Amino acid sequence: MAKSKAASRKRPNAIVRFFRETVAELRKVNWPTRKEATQLTVVVLLVVIIMSTFLGVLDFLFTRLFGFIIGLGQ
Repeated sequence: MAKSKAASRKRPNAIVRFFRETVAELRKVNWPTRKEATQLTVVVLLVVIIMSTFLGVLDFLFTRLFGFIIGLGQ
C-alpha cells in the first residue's frame, strides 16, 4: 500500500508547534486599551494600599492586645 499524502507529511517539531499555537492564541486575546489598563492598575494599587493599611492596623491592635494579656499574667 502506498502512503497517503497526509501521512507522508512531516509533522512540525513539538517546540515549533507550541510557539505557533501560542501566537495563534495570543491573537485571539482581547487586549485592554491603554486607558483601561491604567484604570485597572490604579484600582489594584488602591486596593493594595487599603488592605495593607487594614492589615497593619489589625497587626498593631492584636500585638497590643496579646501584650496586654501576657503582661497581666506576670
